[in-house]
Amino acid sequence: MVNLETLVRDQLDDARASAHGRSAHLFVHDGPLRQTVIALLAGTSLDEHNTPPAASLQILRGRVRLTGQGGGQELIAGDVTAIPHARHGLQAIEDSVVLLTAVTEVPERARGVTVGAAVRT
Repeated sequence: MVNLETLVRDQLDDARASAHGRSAHLFVHDGPLRQTVIALLAGTSLDEHNTPPAASLQILRGRVRLTGQGGGQELIAGDVTAIPHARHGLQAIEDSVVLLTAVTEVPERARGVTVGAAVRT
């Protein structure tokens, strides 16, 4: 069992100690399922990269911009969104921690599912 709040604190501490201002920890690796906590200090980013077949991003702390086609989308703590199926990056507007959930293999019949925009409660 993993305590998410502990991971958030630890990854922020690791990011603050890193010369690059970021840190990541893969804590679930089960077949095609991956869950990773990523901490980014304000002003740091993850360069544009390709998307796995299915992925979502939950903002645990802070504020980030998911960049890519169309200029990007700003997300705040509590937001959850599907990651677009196009090259994208992630910029930290303030010190932030996100939960990336990715599925590295999806059966062909499951592709093409439409997902709504970020949900805020």
